[in-house]
Amino acid sequence: MVNIAKTIDPKIRLIVTALLLFSSFISLTSQTMMITALPVIEHEMDTSLTLVQWLTTGYTLMVGIITPLSSNMYEKFKNRSVFLSTIATFLLGTLIGCFATNFWTLLLARLVQACASGILMSFQMTTMISIYPLEKRGTILGMSGLVIAFGPAIGPTLSGLIVNSLGWRYIFIIVFPMMILVWLIGFLVFPNFTTPKEIKIDFFSVFLSLLGSGLTLASLTFFQTQALLGWIMLLSGLLILYFFVKRQLALKQPMLKVQLIKNRSFRLMTLVGICAFMVLLGTEQMLPIFTQNVLHVNSMVSGMILLPGAVANALSAALVGRLYDKYGPKYLIISGGILMLIAALPFVFISKTTPLWFLTVAYMLRMIGNALVFSPAMSEAFIEIAPENVSHATALNNSLRQAFGASSVTLLIVIANIPTNFITGMRLSMWTTVILVLLMLFAFLTYLRHSPRKEA
Repeated sequence: MVNIAKTIDPKIRLIVTALLLFSSFISLTSQTMMITALPVIEHEMDTSLTLVQWLTTGYTLMVGIITPLSSNMYEKFKNRSVFLSTIATFLLGTLIGCFATNFWTLLLARLVQACASGILMSFQMTTMISIYPLEKRGTILGMSGLVIAFGPAIGPTLSGLIVNSLGWRYIFIIVFPMMILVWLIGFLVFPNFTTPKEIKIDFFSVFLSLLGSGLTLASLTFFQTQALLGWIMLLSGLLILYFFVKRQLALKQPMLKVQLIKNRSFRLMTLVGICAFMVLLGTEQMLPIFTQNVLHVNSMVSGMILLPGAVANALSAALVGRLYDKYGPKYLIISGGILMLIAALPFVFISKTTPLWFLTVAYMLRMIGNALVFSPAMSEAFIEIAPENVSHATALNNSLRQAFGASSVTLLIVIANIPTNFITGMRLSMWTTVILVLLMLFAFLTYLRHSPRKEA
């Protein structure tokens, strides 16, 4: 990795960085661009909210399932081929979405996009760590963290504007030419700087991961209507995931190096990042649904409610990387967690009379708090990871975060639909995010007890 960082042309490195960050931003923004469109699609396609939410949940879950493949692909194929084929896959999914006429075709489009997004996210992080010197790792991961946090944060606002002005189909139509441009520039300038290795991709592990995760998450949507089926799916899914983990521990070339979870820093700080991501996705999923279905505002207004939070998140994340490099994670994560708890107050007592500006400010404060937590947590997770394990650690970190992020969206919607009154359900779902923030702070304080950092 150090040799690549020293030998790569600085101009090429800059172009590669721009391509990776921009394409990752587009794919991650697409992950949440359906959020403000869900109530519109729910009514237009006459589909239940529990089913239509799979347009976002399915995307996030597929990203989590496919992400582990990225470490194998990074080692098995030339990096140029991986990048171009990944962008081409995303383009295929986008094209299907442009012409989707029913829910299931639309879901297919989202899942194909997600396959590309899952590979691209870890590929971006691994490549950037490889092409930059070690002393810039905090800054580089800070840039990646900015994209990972800001992309999903701004997605609902952008889609709100698009859906209200042009219709939900333009969420795909507008993205398509931008990714075409990325592919063309990549085809012309993206270099090869890795040597393929004889790596065997275990597709049976991919199948186990897909089936186990899918059954476990899907079971949550059945507990309300068919409790027995829900329990069968949940227990079956967990059993399959158990065999998946056992298989990874036995393989010489595992799809996912799950043993990295034994590393204390990686384990606890990944948990911190997971909790922060679950709160981020869950809040920005539920707020537009509440404002459109209860307060009866249109998709553009519901998207604009999220805009100040997305902007504040981006501005905060831009500073956090430097602060982390200088001071470490301690005060950033603790202050971020406290801010997220304070911002939860308007949500846990939300009602029909809650002013939109109040929700906007509360969401903005929560997103600032999330920015203070997310990037430092991601950077700190890799502090004791050996260079040869970076790609596997990146894949495991991203996979777990996305899988739990998908579960948070489904979980909050299921919880919100338990009471007959959706306002009461919304409050319950927001109390769930408070529990997640408290778990996040507990995990971080546990980490600080034996932190490898002197200042901790």
